[in-house]
Amino acid sequence: MEEYIVSARKYRPLNFDAVVGQRALTATLKNAIASGKLAHAYLFCGPRGVGKTTCARIFAKAINCLSPKDGGDACGQCESCLAFDQQRSMNIHELDAASNNSVEDIRELTKQVQIPPQIGKYKVFIIDEVHMLSASAFNAFLKTLEEPSSYVIFILATTEKHKILPTILSRCQVYDFQRMTTQLTVDHLMYVAQKEGYTAEPEALGLIAEKADGGMRDALSIFDQMVSFTGGNITYEQVAKNLNVLSTEYYFQLVDYFLAGNVQSSLMLFNDVLNKGFDGGNFINGLATHLRNLLVSQDAVTLPLLEMSDKMRNKYQEQAQKCKTKFLYQAIKLCNDCDQAYRTSRNKRLQVEICLIQASQLTEEDVPGAGRRPAKILKPIFTQPAAKSQTAASSSVVAQNPAATAAPQLQKKETSVPVPSVPKANVNEPKVILRKVSFKHFGNKATENTETNIQESPAEEIELIQPLEENSMKEGWFAYINSLPREQMAIAQRMRLLQPIITFPSTIEVTVNSPQIISELNDLKADLEGFLRPRLKNSQLSFTFRLAEQEVVKRSYSKQEHLLALEKMNPSLTSLIKDLELEFD
Repeated sequence: MEEYIVSARKYRPLNFDAVVGQRALTATLKNAIASGKLAHAYLFCGPRGVGKTTCARIFAKAINCLSPKDGGDACGQCESCLAFDQQRSMNIHELDAASNNSVEDIRELTKQVQIPPQIGKYKVFIIDEVHMLSASAFNAFLKTLEEPSSYVIFILATTEKHKILPTILSRCQVYDFQRMTTQLTVDHLMYVAQKEGYTAEPEALGLIAEKADGGMRDALSIFDQMVSFTGGNITYEQVAKNLNVLSTEYYFQLVDYFLAGNVQSSLMLFNDVLNKGFDGGNFINGLATHLRNLLVSQDAVTLPLLEMSDKMRNKYQEQAQKCKTKFLYQAIKLCNDCDQAYRTSRNKRLQVEICLIQASQLTEEDVPGAGRRPAKILKPIFTQPAAKSQTAASSSVVAQNPAATAAPQLQKKETSVPVPSVPKANVNEPKVILRKVSFKHFGNKATENTETNIQESPAEEIELIQPLEENSMKEGWFAYINSLPREQMAIAQRMRLLQPIITFPSTIEVTVNSPQIISELNDLKADLEGFLRPRLKNSQLSFTFRLAEQEVVKRSYSKQEHLLALEKMNPSLTSLIKDLELEFD
């Protein structure tokens, strides 16, 4: 059986022309080789899997080639090239700084620098992950890097350039490698698939490229994994299933529900996503990305920002034509707000569902909040129950605003029966009013159009004062804390540590240890009471904040101090001590 080699190694570039996505950088290195203008130290930095170590090896092989080509590439046939390909070259040394990062390792490298090359012109030292060297190792390496022998060239590679000492950076030519674009990754994966005789959908390779996040080595590793899973027939559905990536079909369907104002289907789709094991945070991030892609698909100028296949790009353009720009702005804002609140929310699922409900109502003309800031008012989302019969309505108690006092059949009279006044606790406090309306003459044809025959029973106005309960009061307390914005996170955290206590039927007392906290709570008092009154059904609910009594620390007195205190109480004690010549320790 033939030995299996992973694609990342099998298709590793052997010359500069085979390097993907780094044309400007490889052209610079080739020109330097062709002109003979070589620096003594190079620093290759960039993300993982973009070709740093590969270019270092190609560069080391090319500068030691005995008969290089005109473009600067190695011939691949001379003794130096053959020794390099067979991994027996004594002129090219690789050091992994992640596992050889001590001063002793650098001293051993310094000793090897003193030995001139046996074949070729240069002795090349490739130090990978150079940022892993310790500070002492960097200092030990500094002098050698500054003034090496004429035949020595150092090539340093790192993924974290900011960790390199400035004294090292100043002695190197720095080359910044770019991340692989999605299209470049897809093209290379398609090339590998054709070489190996596999079939692959461009959308599936695009999903692999997105998962690799700009790293070609990661993309090839995922590609090998998908080949093993699919048997060489790589499809989008199979790749999404194996990588546990939510298919874009969900987001396309969800946006259609938004445009149709279908709240129920949106919630059921989200429930299906959760049942398949996906996280709500990842779902809302994916939805925000999908809406962003729709936004850039609306204009030909921003269309190149979509790094995907032509088929998928056309699909985005088709749905983007159905969406208004204002709708996309507002929906993206909703997703962004939901993402920020999701991390701190206790009920994470509800947070996402509220976002979906609001997004489903953005297309309705009567929803307030037009503009850049989406509306935060939820309209009724489910079908309302059928109207009750007149008999049931006559026995029901209707809670309504005190301003709307007149019943429909009482509006014909210019003067109405006076309503008993109720003392007001606060002008701004919301009141829940119970009204009793007489339906005695409702439907009486004889008196339907005669004002004098209508007999009215006086309307009674009663404030709701439901006794407070400990559990419901604490639930309301924490509900208010969770509703505070992020700007008031500090006071919210302090309020979580407090213990509100019901002292009277409508009074809640909170004991705090700091006058500053009392001041902050007084600023929130009106808002807090307005939040809890309708929730606890008590329109006279009020809060009082009390400063905790400070414990008096009793001082311990010495024997001498006790004696002085006794002498003050009884001056004759002093004379007694002197007469008896007493001494106290």
